[in-house]
Amino acid sequence: MDLIRFKQSDLPMKDLEILGLAAEGQLKLKHNDLQALLSGRRTSLLQLQNLRAENIKIKAMDAKISLTTGENGVTDLLIHPVYRKPATPDFLDDHEAALLEKGEVANLQKLVKDGKGNKQELLVEYDPETHEFVVSDSEKILAPDMVNGEFLTPAQKEKYRKGKEVEVADHTKFSYSAVDGKGIRSDKVALIASVLIDGGLSYVAYKGLNALFNKKRDPAEAEKLSPGYHQVVADMEAENPVPDNSHIRFDARRRVFR
Repeated sequence: MDLIRFKQSDLPMKDLEILGLAAEGQLKLKHNDLQALLSGRRTSLLQLQNLRAENIKIKAMDAKISLTTGENGVTDLLIHPVYRKPATPDFLDDHEAALLEKGEVANLQKLVKDGKGNKQELLVEYDPETHEFVVSDSEKILAPDMVNGEFLTPAQKEKYRKGKEVEVADHTKFSYSAVDGKGIRSDKVALIASVLIDGGLSYVAYKGLNALFNKKRDPAEAEKLSPGYHQVVADMEAENPVPDNSHIRFDARRRVFR
């Protein structure tokens, strides 16, 4: 689940303008790419212009971009180009790397030691568009507290953080993916996730979701959303009509949106 991590005012506009992704203070990004950026995820493949690196100038190149917070607290832009050959992390053996590259598995969990000797569980995926291994710290993956109005158990949250499929009582299945454009996949085209923050629930409505990894879905069945999903939508619209994909603060004690 991805809540908004960056404000639009934090975007490095000068860098975006240099790359041809903004002009005169106006972004040239699609809505989904902007949402991905602000949520701390990667955009889809974009054509970047005027790249410079070590005295090399590249007129145009396809790449994904993301944001990070630098040591000085300033928001920095990261560029993820299309590599000719993936750089395999040291903690993956050739067989594991091949499984990911060939798309035989969605991800792998690896237990490693960080720079201080502490154990760290990593979730490793492969991005076939950029030919890159994408590594996430499992502990930092935010699992939703509720999906379609149903609370997740601690075991379900743990499965989500490990990149495994989770199924809730209404039979909606979903899984986390740092490679996917929306950060989550499902057997349904839409779902509503929420996380408890400061005594309130912050809702995120996901629409146009991709299917679960290497699994086909029946279009008609994928469009059939549960009563729980529709009830949450109805409650949201009744209390405070908002555009799609917005994030809503909810006062859990008063049961009203604000």
